Amino acid sequence: MSFEKMNLTVEQISGFQPKYSQSQITDISALSGGEWSQAFAFRQGDKDYVLRLSESQDDFLIDRFANQFSSDGLPIPKIVELGAAFDGYYAVSERAHGIMIDDLDKDSMKRIIPSLFATLDAIREADISATKDFGMLDVNGNGTAKSWKQFLLDVSADVPNRKIHGWRAGLKTSPLGDGPFNQAYAKLVELVHDVPEVRFLIHNDLTHFNVLTNNDKITAVFDWANATYGDFLYDLANLTFWGPLYEPIKGIDWATEAKSHYQKIGLEIPAFEKRLQCCMIRTG
Repeated sequence: MSFEKMNLTVEQISGFQPKYSQSQITDISALSGGEWSQAFAFRQGDKDYVLRLSESQDDFLIDRFANQFSSDGLPIPKIVELGAAFDGYYAVSERAHGIMIDDLDKDSMKRIIPSLFATLDAIREADISATKDFGMLDVNGNGTAKSWKQFLLDVSADVPNRKIHGWRAGLKTSPLGDGPFNQAYAKLVELVHDVPEVRFLIHNDLTHFNVLTNNDKITAVFDWANATYGDFLYDLANLTFWGPLYEPIKGIDWATEAKSHYQKIGLEIPAFEKRLQCCMIRTG
């Protein structure tokens, strides 16, 4: 199965008409969008919205499911309509305003650390008792793995119906080859047996233009397509792994910041280092 990003213009979008309102949409502008979807901002009356379009509806269905976790501590833009259009699918959501954390300078990034960890707390505290299983969410909001260990170890599987199918062959023929991957995976196999089967909500994609901030506060967390059930340290692992490589979050010792935060709130995390290492290896 192949996935291609849609390539629509503002002019084409101008003819779009949401079903929830018959008033004309105005002030249409292209947004950066995601890896697999296009995004446009528009106004309708006195309200701002975002229109996203994709060949697949699954990511939008997971986003709609994640709306239930929205709270003051975890602001998630509400999806107001899903449907089919332009030979694909669309989602209309309320628009949140702010600056992407990926666009912050280093001083600004350091100032949002308390708010970012408060947001991670809200994600960790989300009530997922009505769901089951581990791993990435399906369109019904349930996990796709039977255990956290299974999810961690399934990273070696090149699943045919996933968007990035073919990565193993590409890695093997790359200049680097698959030797480093195999070495890291062997280490994961060695460590994973002692990892606890804890189950929390994980966003799993906090960078890559999915978090907005304003006045040093997180104002929106969106794009839940990679949401996962398992060890909440997985979100921290994304920061610690990419920290040395990704300019917006470079220069911050995220693991140390996390330990300090957890100590302040009185949260004890058994086997912190081993759990984080397993999450980082899978992220890598």
